[in-house]
Amino acid sequence: MMIPCMIGLPVLFAILIPLVPKREIRNVLVYIGAGAVMITTAVFMIDWIRRGMLLTMFFMDTEAVDHLMMAGDIFLMALILFLSAKYRKLLPAILSVVQTGLLIYVELTTDLKRGPHMMLDGLSFLMCAIVAIVGGLICIYTVGYMKGYHEHHKEVKDRRPFFFSMLFLFLAAMFGLVLSHNLIWMYFFWEITSVISFLLIGYTKTDEAIRNSFGALWMNLLGGLGFAVAIAWMAKGMGTVQMSDVVSSGALLPLFCLVLAGLTKSAQFPFSSWLLGAMVAPTPSSALLHSATMVKAGVYLLIRLAPALHGNIVGIMVSSIGGLTFVMASLMAIAQNDGKKVLAFSTISNLGLIVSCAGIGVEQTVWGAVFLTIFHSVSKSMLFQAVGATENTLGSRDIEDMHGLILRVPKLAYIMGIGIAGMYLAPFGMLISKWVALKAFADSGNFLLVLCIAYGSATTMFYWTKWLTKLLTQHVAREEVKDVTKKDEYLSMIVHAGIMLVLCILLPLVANRIVNPIVRHLFGMSHAVLTTGTLLTMAVMLISVLIVPFTMFFLGRASEKSVVPIYMNGINQGDNRFFVDSFGEDKHLYLSNWYLRFEFGMRRLMVPSVVLSAAVLIVCFCMVIGGSYR
Repeated sequence: MMIPCMIGLPVLFAILIPLVPKREIRNVLVYIGAGAVMITTAVFMIDWIRRGMLLTMFFMDTEAVDHLMMAGDIFLMALILFLSAKYRKLLPAILSVVQTGLLIYVELTTDLKRGPHMMLDGLSFLMCAIVAIVGGLICIYTVGYMKGYHEHHKEVKDRRPFFFSMLFLFLAAMFGLVLSHNLIWMYFFWEITSVISFLLIGYTKTDEAIRNSFGALWMNLLGGLGFAVAIAWMAKGMGTVQMSDVVSSGALLPLFCLVLAGLTKSAQFPFSSWLLGAMVAPTPSSALLHSATMVKAGVYLLIRLAPALHGNIVGIMVSSIGGLTFVMASLMAIAQNDGKKVLAFSTISNLGLIVSCAGIGVEQTVWGAVFLTIFHSVSKSMLFQAVGATENTLGSRDIEDMHGLILRVPKLAYIMGIGIAGMYLAPFGMLISKWVALKAFADSGNFLLVLCIAYGSATTMFYWTKWLTKLLTQHVAREEVKDVTKKDEYLSMIVHAGIMLVLCILLPLVANRIVNPIVRHLFGMSHAVLTTGTLLTMAVMLISVLIVPFTMFFLGRASEKSVVPIYMNGINQGDNRFFVDSFGEDKHLYLSNWYLRFEFGMRRLMVPSVVLSAAVLIVCFCMVIGGSYR
């Protein structure tokens, strides 16, 4: 009963919230819903741990659920057809009709082997925890954020009940997706996440939002078509639609089609543009759908398929596209000064590293991929929230406008700093994962990926360091800024920051109790990738690193810092903004980061990245088709 409860509870709140007219009661209902989702998931997880964390299969022996899901598929198709006709978009309509029609045909004409519908193992356990904790906190954050958002964007129609409803419905779909073992069931929840993403990207209903939402829809529907073809191939050819049968069968065509779905959902090149366009949506949707959880559905699928990817053409394709995405997205992030765009490119880049690890398909790389998934989900969710709160406070999300944020809005600066440190500094988990991935790539003899991770990590350091130093640098007199961040937002961000620090301090426990069991469930065995001594050393390093900034924060020393006059090639006029040069002329001094837009801008790198990754995809598809019909 726990699985139906986990899926049904957020659906219940998704239905109830729009029915409540009074805003204050609705906000309380969001808190109750988020808390209920987290508590229900915690109870479910504790019960599973108590039973020994054994691989558990669940049989849902009822035709009613299958018929209900088929009706749901038809409803989603009808909704897409209606909106496509309304906005005169042809491609999403065609893709939706083809894949839904194919799936219905398979269900009505194929006698499938009986098998489990749901499965709980280490990987689904982890994903449920991420969805419940990160997703629940983002729902709480949204209560405060959307109030400030509509105060600053009065031109946008206030549709908060719809927004909250979609967030909770998305949580339900993610629970269903990561717990499904039957591919038809997984496809149903997969498509729900695609449609919800489409609806939230178009929240403001501006021309740009509508255009970007349909771009996201058709790319995710293309992945959905691949998913449907994989189901049809397995059903007609092998009489089964179980995930484990896809992994064990060695059939490359259904594997390729499922991989295509994973690549589109995780926004890998050549499908990255949908996630970049999604940044027009309000920040909570960016944090929940396009960074912390929805894109993780794509990497979840690829990690699930990882044992089948080792040593074949599909695995080579996945690792190559992931490595290319990691490098090229990191380079393009350097040229961005918009905080949300930096986070978007960083998300695409880090997902690329996770994808390349899954493509290699060995224990060590999957270990790194799981670690990356954990730390990226928490860090990136926290950073998106911090940028959203900063935008409401400063009226801008330009990194240049965050100059000296440590003195102007210290709470936001500390939270943002922890998130940035978690993404690239030692001894935080992301750097550990990259170290493990680098060693695994070298051990596998894939020196192309070694180069990708080396250069990608170097460029990652470049853009994160620029941002972090901007927060910590103050060369002019402090300007008074009123922090308009709501308590709901701070509650979510502070808990995120606490989770990040706890994860790092408890690295040995995370590795032994969470990551190792996942690898064991996927491969049947697991070996220690990093020794307990190494992990303990890193945890001690983290505690040492945090002593100084936390001491400064709690003692209030940051607010007492004074601005020191600097030498500016002339006579400082006293405010570090103007000086008199040697000719007696007044000069204005300003500090700005170097963005290398000509070298690494989207106009220069996006087209080559898309063309090269598309070529890899097409060539590998032709090889798979040739091998399947040989």
